[in-house]
Amino acid sequence: MPAPQTYDAIILGAGAAGLMCALTAGQRGRRVLLVDHADQVGKKILISGGGRCNFTNLGVAPDRYLSQNPHFAKSALGRYTAQDFIDLVERHGIAWHEKTLGQLFCDGSARQIVDMLLAECATGGVEIWLGQPAAVEHGDARYRIACGTRTAEAPALVIATGGPSIPKMGATGYAYDLARRFGLKIVEPRPALVPFTLSGEQALFKELSGVSANVVASAGKARFREAALFTHRGLSGPAILQISSYWRHSESIGIDFLPDAKPGWLAEAKRARPRTTLRKLLADHLPDRLAVELAEQLALAGELQNHNDRALAAAEQRLAAWPFTPNGTEGYAKAEVTVGGISTAELSSQTMEARKVPGLYAIGESVDVTGWLGGYNFQWAWASGWAAGQAV
Repeated sequence: MPAPQTYDAIILGAGAAGLMCALTAGQRGRRVLLVDHADQVGKKILISGGGRCNFTNLGVAPDRYLSQNPHFAKSALGRYTAQDFIDLVERHGIAWHEKTLGQLFCDGSARQIVDMLLAECATGGVEIWLGQPAAVEHGDARYRIACGTRTAEAPALVIATGGPSIPKMGATGYAYDLARRFGLKIVEPRPALVPFTLSGEQALFKELSGVSANVVASAGKARFREAALFTHRGLSGPAILQISSYWRHSESIGIDFLPDAKPGWLAEAKRARPRTTLRKLLADHLPDRLAVELAEQLALAGELQNHNDRALAAAEQRLAAWPFTPNGTEGYAKAEVTVGGISTAELSSQTMEARKVPGLYAIGESVDVTGWLGGYNFQWAWASGWAAGQAV
């Protein structure tokens, strides 16, 4: 076998973080090799945002990320901001728009973001190997990889292979296996930004499959106001995906179906419209099928004047914090990202380098930093990739 080609840095994983790291290091004059077992780069970028790539969020802040160390992300996010990425997008003439809640999307296609990153890699002279898994070895302060018949070595190796979410896109737990080989601790991973499944009596809501409503979903201290969607398997929609990152198995979540209602609104409605029904009142604010189901489950049949204020107050409380106890989630197959990963305690927040293993770096979703829905995880990919790209 021929002698390995030599580089300054080898980056494993040609997703958002890996591409950003590669172009940053390449444009600093480093000789960079970017490797991916997939046959094309940026697969998750291409499917994101319904094919339009929700590439960042105007509301990026460290408190919108989950991690065992909530301070870890501050350095990278502070040094490579959403505006920095917007500037890059605009330099490439890519039109974009804000959708809701600070979420930024391409006017055209997510392909524009991938093409932009590839063009930037080309500017930095980045070499890209695709279509074969990399076998990694380490010794004499060098990292060596073999991809089929090709071999390469470098003093720096960057783990950017992501987490196991969306396995049909080629996602695996490879980052964790590799990190463990080097003695790095892993925070137990679990699916995040993922729909819930329901069973038992809560399965009554399956009849509402396809119905959505603007609600407040809560788990512990976390609360999100967005749409919730009933599915044939359980609950989905932005509010549910958001809260799923904070949920632990066997815990309940709460849904406030009428987040704008004031305390005592039902008793007030009884005095103003004594002959109306709960079902009619709910239908003023919620989809018809949902109003019918909630009214039936609350068992307040007939006119409001037939019920005392205590019964109405109890119904109000239930509607404001309707408990659901999911029996699980739809798993990594439907999870947009992964909570957990390579422990931040093992890494420098400045450079993303492993504290105990010189030359080894970890970035993006492979690390125990997980953002909210809406472009936050891409911004972590850009920021952590840039931080490592400045250091290798």
